[in-house]
Amino acid sequence: MGNDKTEILDLVREYHRNNASSGFVPGVTPVLASGAVLTEDDRVALVEAALDMRIAAGVSSRRLERALAKYFGLRKAHLTNSGSSANLLALSSLTSPQLGDDRLVPGDEVITAAAGFPTTVNPILQNGLVPVFADIELGTYNVSLESVERAIGPNTRAIMMAHALGNPFQVAEIAELAQDQGLFLIEDNCDALGSTYRGQLTGTFGDLATESFYPAHHITMGEGGCVLTDNMILARIVESMRDWGRDCWCEPGEDNRCFKRFEHQMGSLPQGYDHKYIFSHVGYNLKSTDVSAALGLQQLGRIDEFGAARRHNWTRLRENLDGLPHLVLPEATPGSDPSWFGFAITVRPDAPFEPGALIDHLESSKVATRRFFAGNLTRHPAYEDRQFRVSGTLANSDITTERTFWIGVYPGLTDEMIDHSISTISEYVTLPH
Repeated sequence: MGNDKTEILDLVREYHRNNASSGFVPGVTPVLASGAVLTEDDRVALVEAALDMRIAAGVSSRRLERALAKYFGLRKAHLTNSGSSANLLALSSLTSPQLGDDRLVPGDEVITAAAGFPTTVNPILQNGLVPVFADIELGTYNVSLESVERAIGPNTRAIMMAHALGNPFQVAEIAELAQDQGLFLIEDNCDALGSTYRGQLTGTFGDLATESFYPAHHITMGEGGCVLTDNMILARIVESMRDWGRDCWCEPGEDNRCFKRFEHQMGSLPQGYDHKYIFSHVGYNLKSTDVSAALGLQQLGRIDEFGAARRHNWTRLRENLDGLPHLVLPEATPGSDPSWFGFAITVRPDAPFEPGALIDHLESSKVATRRFFAGNLTRHPAYEDRQFRVSGTLANSDITTERTFWIGVYPGLTDEMIDHSISTISEYVTLPH
């Protein structure tokens, strides 16, 4: 093998083609719940970035941030090493002293969904704030506008919720409510890239929004995420907190791009202290890498393609499972067009079989299932000794904990695979029990 990069990348393409997956065999080939859909161009993008030794955040990261901001029509996107880190940054940014009297302080309340993935809730607790858990609705699996309204109390300062399995919550109405009540709104859009509500992309309604680019999500960087905002003050805070908490805005490795590196005086530091080492926040290092960003750039152009495939697979499941007994099937929130993350199924309490039995039947037929993430988070040991408030009852959150699961709709699934999922479910629920 020569040392020419073109020759190496041609071999990478050949390797990819020679390792293509074989055909589908029902009951033998796994029907996965989620996964990345990767082409030879994706593989080449990763290898090329590695050959160029772009091992830290750099040109590809900046290009992807600009492209994401343009896609959403927002002013700023900041890449992170995961969607979970994006959630932590988004919520933490609201605690910045730079927000003055508007900042969140320990003891302030943040309304969220009781049932979902914990990384929507954990940043609330990690910042000394108090989660206010609201119940979800069966079918949409989201918190309603009315439930959010009822959850607001004298100490409520923010709302942070996810669009459940890609299905938008009533985000336009909740954003209006937040503005009227003087509350911050963070959209956890990690499962909903490409979803719309009232014709507008989710992730564009709140003060901040987050994305995840884990392989299970709509596009992938391997590991990765981002924080989006149209608010330049919040964007600057997010960037600082992501980058160790430093005050300097020059890129790592750049010297004096601002031409004011030795002209600052902050805190009790001496005049002219090197701005690259002045810290205005207690921050983290949550940056991504250029290798990951190179993959993300390649994937970004396929958002519409992937969204169409997810909608197709979800609709095929919904139409063919419609009318089956004993099951609550998912419904899109009125006014929305979800780019679905998964297909949720709830086994009715009066069904002649237990949810676990149907799950076992699916798993034994190689149809992968996932529970509705953590279900009711208040029932987990991690939260037993944590301070939180519950608004109303969590009856539906308990039902999802005990009786709800979801199956895959991601773009790597073919019609044949979806039909296998349909027949496996149908044959079980229609059998005498």
